[in-house]
Amino acid sequence: MASHSSSPVPHPSSGGSEGIFQKDRDPSSRHYRPVHSLPDVCPKEPTGEAARGLCEGPSVVADQHRWTVYNSKVNLPAALNDPRLAKRESDFFTKSWGLDFAETEVMPSFYLPNITKEHFGPYLQETAQREKIHERCKNICPNKDELDAVSSITNNHDKSRTELEQVPKIFMKPDFALDDPTTFNAVLPWSHFNSAGRKSSRDMASSRLLQEKLSHYLDVVEVSIARQISLRSEAFFHAMSSQHELQDRLTETARAVAVLRGRTAAIERIMCEGPLRALRQALTRSNCARLHNKLKLMAAVHQSQPTVQLLLSTSEFVGALELIATTKEVLQQELQGIHSFRHLGSQLCEMEKLIDKMMVEDFSMYSRSDLSRSLEDDGQVMEKWSLFSQMQYKRSVSIKDRLESLVFGLLRQRKLDFLDIYSDEMILAAKSIVTQSVVDSVSQIEEIDTDIVTKLADQMRLMTFPQWFELLKSVFENFILFLKRIKATLSVVRNVVLEALDSNQKSRLLERAAAAAGGLAEAPGTPLNQGEAELAYLTHEGLFISDALNDAQLNLGAGGGQEQSSTVGPRQALSRLDGCGSDSASGTTESSSSREHALQPGGAAGISSSEDMMPSDLELGRVANNIQELLYTASDVSHDRCVKVLMARAKDGSLERLSSAEFVFLSQAVEGFVRDTEELCCRRSVSLRGALQSQANRFVHRFHEERKTKLSLLLDNERWKQAEVPAEFQDLVNSIADGRITLPERKPQGTEERKPSDYLHIDGQKYAVVGTVLLLIRIFLEYCQCVNDIPSISTDMLTRLSDLLKHFNSRSCQLVLGAGALQVVGLKTITTKNLALASRCLQLVVHYIPVIRAHFETKLTPKQYSVLRHFDHITKDYNDHIAEISAKLVSIMDSMFEKVLSKYEVKAPMPSACFRNVCKQMAKMHEALYELLPEEQAQMLFLRINASLKMHLKRQLARLGVHHDGGPQHGLVTVDVAFYTENVQSLRTLEKLDLNMAEIWEQKR
Repeated sequence: MASHSSSPVPHPSSGGSEGIFQKDRDPSSRHYRPVHSLPDVCPKEPTGEAARGLCEGPSVVADQHRWTVYNSKVNLPAALNDPRLAKRESDFFTKSWGLDFAETEVMPSFYLPNITKEHFGPYLQETAQREKIHERCKNICPNKDELDAVSSITNNHDKSRTELEQVPKIFMKPDFALDDPTTFNAVLPWSHFNSAGRKSSRDMASSRLLQEKLSHYLDVVEVSIARQISLRSEAFFHAMSSQHELQDRLTETARAVAVLRGRTAAIERIMCEGPLRALRQALTRSNCARLHNKLKLMAAVHQSQPTVQLLLSTSEFVGALELIATTKEVLQQELQGIHSFRHLGSQLCEMEKLIDKMMVEDFSMYSRSDLSRSLEDDGQVMEKWSLFSQMQYKRSVSIKDRLESLVFGLLRQRKLDFLDIYSDEMILAAKSIVTQSVVDSVSQIEEIDTDIVTKLADQMRLMTFPQWFELLKSVFENFILFLKRIKATLSVVRNVVLEALDSNQKSRLLERAAAAAGGLAEAPGTPLNQGEAELAYLTHEGLFISDALNDAQLNLGAGGGQEQSSTVGPRQALSRLDGCGSDSASGTTESSSSREHALQPGGAAGISSSEDMMPSDLELGRVANNIQELLYTASDVSHDRCVKVLMARAKDGSLERLSSAEFVFLSQAVEGFVRDTEELCCRRSVSLRGALQSQANRFVHRFHEERKTKLSLLLDNERWKQAEVPAEFQDLVNSIADGRITLPERKPQGTEERKPSDYLHIDGQKYAVVGTVLLLIRIFLEYCQCVNDIPSISTDMLTRLSDLLKHFNSRSCQLVLGAGALQVVGLKTITTKNLALASRCLQLVVHYIPVIRAHFETKLTPKQYSVLRHFDHITKDYNDHIAEISAKLVSIMDSMFEKVLSKYEVKAPMPSACFRNVCKQMAKMHEALYELLPEEQAQMLFLRINASLKMHLKRQLARLGVHHDGGPQHGLVTVDVAFYTENVQSLRTLEKLDLNMAEIWEQKR
């Protein structure tokens, strides 16, 4: 085995004649660099000459402040090439430092030059020839020592492998174990031995042979192991020497650590024990003070439950709730874990539930008392409210303050459904108002026996209209007072809700300001507080050390009393509320003052407790909306109750049988009530208006049917003769001309009677009319008067009036033009006077249609103007009817002309009998129409009649062959035409009528 200083690799030596580089072979001339082992990776296998430098290890005392390579914890090559891992980790770097670590390009150093291949050019050129000669010599003349060593190693290896192959493979298996029966039988074949236990010479020989074989196998393995050990003898000896050096260094390190610990103990004894002892005593004193304060706080908490009961006995719910909330907060923050108070929290919760129940009952009692008290009381809110407490004594408090206290308490407990209680009581009170009003009214009517008629609806139907109308007005008045009372109560509730909402907003502003101030105050003292906290942790002094440090911080940073009061919070609140409770017990503290004190941001409960208990802004906003909706509901309930009163009366159709004036009174009363409720509640309820509209529709239908039937009867009995016009009808049309579209008031009977007139004078024209048309004018004035009284039925009334006018037009056409009057009235014939009178009546109606239209237009909204087109259609129908009557008059004369002129002969004597007859008929026609038609219409009519005459005369002259040639026949015809012209122009109003008789002659072509 080679020595420690020998080199296992032979070095070739050759002359320097060829300039080959030669290393110095003298071991004494080598300068070894101390190689330090890395004990964390391979502490037991130092290789090469690294063991020489172990004695030069670092000093713990001397090098404790200087970082060296020995501070490294991982040998990176060994970690990357760990033989214990089955697979090399490919993500060694990326799993800890990210995917970009392996791919990141390393920046070149600024202190090293950029070495390229050109820098090695001169050296490679200088040694290239030597390298070629060296390689050629190495291939031609290999080293003898290397060949011997290689052959020796190869022979030994082959020999060892051959010997090891003699050993059975079963001994080489990694799971070889003799306790396995299969393995044991394979190694020791017992089947060759005698199973009976007798040892024969053969068995003994087999045993010796087996023993020798096993011994041989053992020798082969031992020899192989020894050979391997001999090959690695240098490493074994190196490991042993490294172990001794390592033990020496560990001993030296242990001595250095002992010295360091001694110095540290001295420093602790001299510099730390005294200050720490002083700090412990200061903390102990502070803890004792805090313990004393906590004992006083426990005493105050112990008295909180009797104080709450005392407050409840005086119905001071707000103060009791504040005290309970503060006590619970103190129990959770300051006194958490106190065994004697383990049941106090549950007891306070039960008391809080009891307070909730009491507040709900008191609010229900208030609602019932407020809504059911007499409506004759002028006060909208009760002045006094008698309450019975648990101690069964009676006292009176201000209802407004009491209500505000109750509402605030309910809001604080988040009992946001308390308005439902008020709504239920409100509905019951509305029912009782109607019932009581009916009972009071029936009690004053002797004709109604309440023992026989028990139902309120039946009793109302037995009343006369004036009696029922007085009842309805009484109900309306009671409901107005009822709504005013509800609005006053809800206004008080809304003010409390808005006050709580404003308090929440102020609290948030103060919290933000305190947070900003706290952030500025914490910055300077942060390092000191952290150091104190670490010091307190090192002293291991129990639970109250952090509390003592917090007190020290508050004492250092407190600049004013306001910050201290806002920081202490629950403890001060408890003491204040305790005092407040005592005052309440003595009767000096009112609920309103405690409520206002609790609502203040810096008040008793403080920012933290009060805001946590109160609902959020969103919830308070919903409560405020519910209050407004409750007022709307009150308006709707009042209207619904009034609708029931209205429907009970209308069940037997009595409202439909009202007169127009009575229905107007009813409509005005309902409209007044609706208007008052809208002003009071800002709510447009539609139920009562809808019920009135339904009754109005029935009233309009009956109103229209009565007048239509009346008009039909008048037309069926009309004989179409000119009627006298009473003075009252002349006054009626005069008032219409003055713009008063209403029925005139009835004059007293003692006034002077005026004679009737033959004509109806309107705008300077005379109208000869029949009696039916005079009544028709009064009828459509009744329609207009009804619209004035009830504007809501304007559209329906307009439609009905249009139907009435159409009915008059169609029926008059049937009776006159259709000759229906011959059978209905018994007229012998329809004369031209009947026709002219009918035309003049139609013209009168057409004259008033624009007036009616303008009146209805003032009652309609712009969206309803489309219904006015009915008047345009009616006007067209009337004008067509008038034109048909005029055509009928012309056709009468036309048929007469055709009959007479067809027998005309041009011969003496002159004037002829034919023309005498024509002039006679023209005179009769003029006599019939002169008194009825105005001058312009008469002239137009006779011009048309004259045109018909000229047409027939021209046709007869053409048939007779008489021409305008100045002959005898022409002269005779000229005499007849002159006679005709003279007679027609002698008629009154026709003097200037241009007959243009020259048209009877045909023009020569």
